Amino acid sequence: MSKGIQAVRGMNDILPDEAVWWRDFEARVEQWLERYGYRNIRMPLVEHTQLFRRAIGEVTDIVEKEMYAWRDELNGEDLTLRPEGTASCVRAAIEHNLLYDGPKRLWYAGPMYRHERPQKGRYRQFHQYGVEALGFEGPDVDAELIVMCATLWRELGLPGIRLELNSIGSPEERAHYRADLVRHLEANVDQLDGDAKRRMHTNPLRVLDSKNPRVQEVIAGAPPLMGYLRERSLVHFDGLKRLLQAARVPFEPNPRLVRGLDYYNLTVFEWISDALGAQGTVCGGGRYDGLFAQIGGKPAPAAGFAMGNERLIALLRDAAHAPAARVPDAYVVAQGDGAEQYALVLAEALRASGYAVVQNAGGASFKSQMKKADASGAWMALIIGEDEIRAQQVSVKFLRREEPQFRLGREQAVAAIGDALKRAKA
Repeated sequence: MSKGIQAVRGMNDILPDEAVWWRDFEARVEQWLERYGYRNIRMPLVEHTQLFRRAIGEVTDIVEKEMYAWRDELNGEDLTLRPEGTASCVRAAIEHNLLYDGPKRLWYAGPMYRHERPQKGRYRQFHQYGVEALGFEGPDVDAELIVMCATLWRELGLPGIRLELNSIGSPEERAHYRADLVRHLEANVDQLDGDAKRRMHTNPLRVLDSKNPRVQEVIAGAPPLMGYLRERSLVHFDGLKRLLQAARVPFEPNPRLVRGLDYYNLTVFEWISDALGAQGTVCGGGRYDGLFAQIGGKPAPAAGFAMGNERLIALLRDAAHAPAARVPDAYVVAQGDGAEQYALVLAEALRASGYAVVQNAGGASFKSQMKKADASGAWMALIIGEDEIRAQQVSVKFLRREEPQFRLGREQAVAAIGDALKRAKA
């Protein structure tokens, strides 16, 4: 007997009972985005590999180890399943000249792909909402993005998500810092693990993000990046902190906070929950003013963030914030000659009036159909048998409250059933 085909490891099915949580989460997030004036953009899942090599950086973990990249021999192109959304969004803005008439607030949603070891909160196919403010220069939009998140956590009922904040300055400031950081790491090379040694000369700021306790001891003695920032960067960071204080959004300055992608500058931030263990970051972002020019566009300031849907939905489920149950208004029970046709026409008329109606399929006895009607969660059962067909009527039985069963004429059924549903839900 052949083995059944299963989903690819780290790429998970979302079954109906779980999808209820996803749909509720998505609806609430998208309403929240609209309130802040962000408009939807949709980019392809597949991009030219060079986009991510140029945007993310050749010596990042994503490009070196995690991208699903291949050679399309048919067209002679190197292609990649997108590992993140910002580079794609900026590519689209450049290609379609979106900033020709001014800055844009954009959001997107969907799956991203990284080839890494699957674990809780970290999957090979994962889902994100990305929010990008393109063409805005000052710290005010940085503050807006952060305040937005604080509002969402409150509206979702998710306490305990804390904000860590830092400034990584300009590329020139980081270049000076990088030289001194490398010297410090070289002087303590015996205390570094394999990852830190590998990154030391290629991407030394990523060493600051190490979770290895021995490496953290070395990092504690490293010079602080903040000491290398000049007036312009400091003014931007101070302006951001004042705005967050005015909005009463608490934050923890973290001088070791960096982002894993090369295109960031100035503001970087992460929202972290201690309820998720090692995969505690639920949202991260910052400013990336150099990315437009880096991938061939006209220079433009920009900032944004991405949040992990799987991690936030896990927090919602742990907090038992169950979405309201979505149940049909009515379940149609039909038995006898001509009952199925009668039921089909009635069900469609009700759906056309905006009601959610499930019609029994596959036959079965009257008793079995009534059990299915009750199990569906429907407010009422609409019963069509031979008596109802002869009389051109439908019988109505409330399933969630004690009221006598009654009949309606077929022609008046849609309006009358609507009134009955209002009573049933009262």
